[in-house]
Amino acid sequence: MTESNTLKLLIIEDNKDVSGILCDFFEAQDAELDFADNGELGLSLAQHYDFDAIILDVMLPKLDGFSLCKQLRSSGCSTPVLMLTALDNKEDQLQGFECGVDDYLGKPFDLDVINARIHALIKRHRGRVAPENLCFGDVIIDITKHEVHRKGIKLILTPTTYQILLLLVKEAPKVVKREHIIDTIWGSSPPTNDVLRSHMYQLRNQLDKPFEKPMLSTVPKIGFRLHFNE
Repeated sequence: MTESNTLKLLIIEDNKDVSGILCDFFEAQDAELDFADNGELGLSLAQHYDFDAIILDVMLPKLDGFSLCKQLRSSGCSTPVLMLTALDNKEDQLQGFECGVDDYLGKPFDLDVINARIHALIKRHRGRVAPENLCFGDVIIDITKHEVHRKGIKLILTPTTYQILLLLVKEAPKVVKREHIIDTIWGSSPPTNDVLRSHMYQLRNQLDKPFEKPMLSTVPKIGFRLHFNE
């Protein structure tokens, strides 16, 4: 949370009943809340103010949740996003993860589950490591700022792809098993292999695609590793 330990949340939801339930629940925990009932306002608030996490609906007027999250990540915002939607199917979940969503819950939802997911996202985003830089090859991770550069170019990573890369750099050049990545990042709420694959695709697009020499390798049926050759 913030330095005052007060949870700061942005709720982007056009259904007044749903937003009211969420606001009542988190206000009872003394959280600081901001609210938007359309995608354009939600995007503006997310870009101009600091929040610990964002609760985002998919079906929004003016700008849908998928587009909102994609624009948010493109602008460099790494605030954790939990997506809520009635479209609870695999294709929509994968689309959400590809747009930069960090976690996903279908409606109807359990408030205690949302609370647990939100706090897990924030904890993951903040990390629990000493403030320092980590380096491997030409990749530099500034842990205090949650920023990654390769050859001086800043990589635009979601909180989840950032944590995956952090894990890979810590273990490099050793192979990191899929199970270890899933356990480290998601803990007791593991996603499907399709979700991990989607995050690895996002990471590869940032880490390798713009550069001449790729660093991220898939070890079939085992996991992933980073390698670097001058």
